This record gives sequence, structure tokens and C-alpha cells, in this order.
Amino acid sequence: MLTFPPVWGERTYIMGILNITPDSFSGDGLLARGGLEVALEQAQRFVAAGADILDIGGESTRPGSQPISVEEECERVLPVIRAIRKAGLNALISVDTYKASVAEAALDAGADWVNDVWGLRADPELAPLVAERNVPIILMHNRSNPANAALQERLGGRYIGVAYDNLIEDIKSELMQSVEIARRAGIPDHHIILDPGIGFGKTVEQNLELLNRLDEIRALGFPVLLGPSRKSFIGYTLDLPPDQRVEGTAAAVAIGIARGADIVRVHDVEIMVRVARMSDAIIRQRTRL
Repeated sequence: MLTFPPVWGERTYIMGILNITPDSFSGDGLLARGGLEVALEQAQRFVAAGADILDIGGESTRPGSQPISVEEECERVLPVIRAIRKAGLNALISVDTYKASVAEAALDAGADWVNDVWGLRADPELAPLVAERNVPIILMHNRSNPANAALQERLGGRYIGVAYDNLIEDIKSELMQSVEIARRAGIPDHHIILDPGIGFGKTVEQNLELLNRLDEIRALGFPVLLGPSRKSFIGYTLDLPPDQRVEGTAAAVAIGIARGADIVRVHDVEIMVRVARMSDAIIRQRTRL
């Protein structure tokens, strides 16, 4: 199993997505496909294919989605975390939540770290909890606003009209504000991973620029997670629905690794493991992973 912290830069780590929702943008919401049993089977497939981390989330973050209660989120994710931990799968478990009470219950159930899509800005209790529990946290940049969400039946949701003074500098500044929240709470730097938030409050063009300039985010000195999988910037670039975005995702993953991504968060684990291994062989001169 991956231990934390790993040797960043040695290879790319794969995070497999387990959406315990009925309404994922990508069509992989596991509640709609059978719940716990299907989730465990998918987790087993992901680990067998080479996933290092399983990211378990119970609330959709697609453009235009509605929040759910703490109780409902716990009812969705906790049984899956417990089942994966009981099965003894050789992977770390990440809980995808911005709510401290959900994170606490998930850590108690066996999760190893927290993935916060709001970068410690949504719940003031989350940073102290993460510090107390001495676990890693992913801090994501996010300017999502329902007022900027546009929905199209075939291609899904995207963000339009999102204004930045300077895209990369604004993202870097806001990520470092999240880092300061973490530091003030007592979270050590070596427990912090940054996610520039591809697809969250950014237009198609902004997402493409951010991906191509990911090395500037990596230069902040923290490991970087990249989550381009099946997202709308790929769909609108290629004019393809979510279930036909594997090649676009592969291109984004390869470029992301070349620009410094340490972890890639993906739906199509088996394919993206191969993409990451080939990218590592070229970029890091590493052929055995």
C-alpha cells in the first residue's frame, strides 16, 4: 500500500473515483447502479488495475448540482468505506467532502485522508479536525457559482463568464490562502496536496490554459493532484458526451504529468494507469512502477 508521504516526483499516483451518488455528471453514479455491492466491485477492479488511492464521495459537484444533508452523505459513503476497509484492499481511502462532520465519521470508518473541493473555505471546523487527526488533505481551488453554470443536454454542464484578473496568479493566490488556513490550524505542509480545480468555476478556455501551465502550480512547492477525467472542457473541445471522453482524458493526463502532476484522479483507471506508466517512462525515465 502507498504510504504517506510518498517520494513525490518518483512516479505518478492514480486515484480512482467512486461516486456514491445518483447523479454524477459522468454517468458513473453508483447509487443508480446498485449501491454498496457495485461500489465494492468497482473498488476491487480499480485496485487490481493499479489504483493507489480510492476517492469516495457522496455529494455531486457537477455544475448546477444541489447540496445534500450531512446525514444523507454519511449514509452514502460510510458503508462503502467500511466495506473497502474490511475487504483489505491495497489502496489508501480518500473521502471527498468539505463537511467536518462527514470527514470525522469517514476517518472513524477507515478513511486515510480528506479531499476538500472548497479548500477549507466551506466549513471552519474541517481544518482543526484534519490537524487533530494528523491526516493529509487535498486543498482544491474552486470558484464555482451556480450563476455561471450553463447546462446542455448532450454535453452537460460547464461554466461561462467566469472572470479572473490573471488566471494562474489568481489561482495560486487563492490556493495559498487555503494553505494558510491549514497552517493556522496546525496542519503541517507535508500533509498538504494542492488541486488547481480543473472544471470548477473555470471556462473551457481557462481549463485548457490551466492544464498547460500546471507547472506553475507545482512551483508553489506542494504535490499536485489533477482531476481532468471526463470533464466538460474535454467534451466541449471535442464535441463529445461524458462516455466518449477517454481519449481526451488520456491527453489531459499525459500533458498534466508532463507539467508536474503527482496524482491523477480518474474514472477509467485501467486505461489511465497505462497512460501514466507510459508518461512516466518518457518524462521520469521510469519503466517499472
